[in-house]
Amino acid sequence: MHPEKDVKCYAVVGNPNCGKTTLFNALTGLRQKVGNYPGVTVEKKSGQFIGQHGEKIELLDLPGSYSLNSHAPDECVTRDVLLGLRSDTPRPDRILCVIDASHLERNLYFITQVLELGLPTIIALNMIDLAKAQGIAIDVLKLSEELDVPVIACQANHRETLLSLKLALSRAEITRSSWAQKLPSPWMRAIDGVSAIWAHAGEKTSQRDPLVRMKSLLLLASPDAEIESLSKEMKAGSALGIALAQRSMLDRELPLWREALVSARYDRITELCQAAQGKSSIAGDAMTHHLDEILTHPFWGWFGFLGIMGLMFISIFVVAAYPMSWIETTFGFLGNCVREIMPQGDLRDLISDGIIAGIGGVVTFLPQILVLFFFIGLLEDTGYMARAAFLMDRVMSKVGLHGKSFIPLLSSYACAIPGIMATRTIENAKDRLVTILVAPLMSCSARLPVYALMIAALFPKGTVSIWIQGAIMMGLYLFGTVTALGFAWLFKKTILHGETPVFLMELPPYRIPALKHVLLQMIQRARIFLKRAGTVILGISVILWFLVSFPKNPSSHVRNSNTSPQVAITSVKSDKATQLEYSYAGHFGHWIEPVIAPLGFDWKIGIGLVAAQAAREVFISTLAIIYHVESDEENPSSLSTTLIHETHPDGTLVYTPLTCLSILVFFVLSMQCISTLAVVRRETNSLRWPLFQFFYMTGAAYLASLLVYQGGKLFGLM
Repeated sequence: MHPEKDVKCYAVVGNPNCGKTTLFNALTGLRQKVGNYPGVTVEKKSGQFIGQHGEKIELLDLPGSYSLNSHAPDECVTRDVLLGLRSDTPRPDRILCVIDASHLERNLYFITQVLELGLPTIIALNMIDLAKAQGIAIDVLKLSEELDVPVIACQANHRETLLSLKLALSRAEITRSSWAQKLPSPWMRAIDGVSAIWAHAGEKTSQRDPLVRMKSLLLLASPDAEIESLSKEMKAGSALGIALAQRSMLDRELPLWREALVSARYDRITELCQAAQGKSSIAGDAMTHHLDEILTHPFWGWFGFLGIMGLMFISIFVVAAYPMSWIETTFGFLGNCVREIMPQGDLRDLISDGIIAGIGGVVTFLPQILVLFFFIGLLEDTGYMARAAFLMDRVMSKVGLHGKSFIPLLSSYACAIPGIMATRTIENAKDRLVTILVAPLMSCSARLPVYALMIAALFPKGTVSIWIQGAIMMGLYLFGTVTALGFAWLFKKTILHGETPVFLMELPPYRIPALKHVLLQMIQRARIFLKRAGTVILGISVILWFLVSFPKNPSSHVRNSNTSPQVAITSVKSDKATQLEYSYAGHFGHWIEPVIAPLGFDWKIGIGLVAAQAAREVFISTLAIIYHVESDEENPSSLSTTLIHETHPDGTLVYTPLTCLSILVFFVLSMQCISTLAVVRRETNSLRWPLFQFFYMTGAAYLASLLVYQGGKLFGLM
């Protein structure tokens, strides 16, 4: 963290969602370095900006934390860096604390702990605009006086408000806070006892050193299961024995001493807030209260939740229909242009039938993914997501999961990778592992194109209302969610048995969504999706085209110029179908067909399933290439239309309603993403769990699809 001796270095700390990283990004711009802390999968981000006098100022963005007492993996990194316990990161010599002004009391619990470390500190009072909108008036000077450090009001998303903060960060000297927690006398004696031993063991430390006293306090207050490991991290030595003796003394003299420690800090914080903060507007509080009476109600809240989700999935079909049609037409036009301009041959077929057809088949579904993220962004910005977590906790506690697991599972609707990484906030190792194992069962955005295509094949355009299509889409998402909870219950009862922890959370006030932020999130997701289409899917499309085009069938029919156009077209189609079966992909598809035939899948679908192991949406590009290669190139049809009319050699339809349902069920449950497995390997630091995850999900998908297809046939459904 100290690349140059004269560089001012600040550790940026604060609660999660206080705008800390937004402020860090606004100050440092593109001058950032991102990596991981050695030994843990927690992001390490540092950056620089130029101060008032042209000097470099370095910032280290530490993971968000609610308390120095926390034992979540990411919060432990923050604690260890601030206490100087990490050999890879020197202890910071200055601190920038970021506070959400609209939740002052909650934020101050962690910030007052940081102030007691005795390091030069500046406080950025962020989101001051939200506080004003809620009728909260904060006396910044009074707050600065009480905390005995500079307090700068700002808005991280408005760079023009950051000038005062930059000037403060550029100061040569910054005061150290004299803030100290008022504790009962037994607590003070306990801290003095541990600090004395610690100071005696150190060469240049004092019993009154703020760092020594904070280490002593954390050691005393740590849970019984954590004290030994924490003492090793702190190199406590003989201080551990004294700490255990002092804890026994506290048990005798101060019953519920841990609760008393937390209560004493909050009592002092409450006094501070009463002095520095005005009251929230009654109207704003009343509106939040009335809405929460409905949206968090044990019964009516579910109607609101399902209604919002239903509207989202219906919009995926309604709003995205026109842009999807435009994209499909555009790629069809590009393919025709290539076929008209280039002479017939393998290169032309590669570009038109491989690259354009493969990428176009996936990019067509980009509007639906954007609609999904638009709704998710709105729900997050309005504050409704916290209410959804509150509702889901009632369900998740029944299966033994913590309410904190909801946020990672919710993130997995977008992509399982960030969802799995978000489990770092879960303190309990078993709860974290269970959440990781079931997160990929939440239907990610990569499954959305597959769902949309199969629903279109299941119900050709105009045969059913858009409401039914939306209901089926929502049903698939609910099916994945219910299955995830079911497996979570199974794992918690068997291989990862443990108690259900208590979930406490603060519901934020309702806010008007920032459309700019929502749109930026959509653009970011579109960029990721298109980048994937231009790299992974492009590469796989080229490989697939090669596999379905080679080796060439030596007995391929040669078109006679004297034959009629209709006969010639039929002959070409027959040649292409024969070539596909003769190809490498065709041989492989026929080889695995006996295994997948009981699910209602033919060999072409089998090729798609194997290719989808790289990424679920590759299933679409695979089918697009397979059916485009053998289609009538003069009048190519859309992929959904092609599937509807696809037949077996005996003339029966391939994509019957039962087959489409079987495919949908398989994709809801199967693990088809190598990237996700790689992240699970990294997060669990074990190869055993990703292998277990792959086999249990793939096995569940096979059995469920088998049950759907064979059960449907048994009852005469096709």
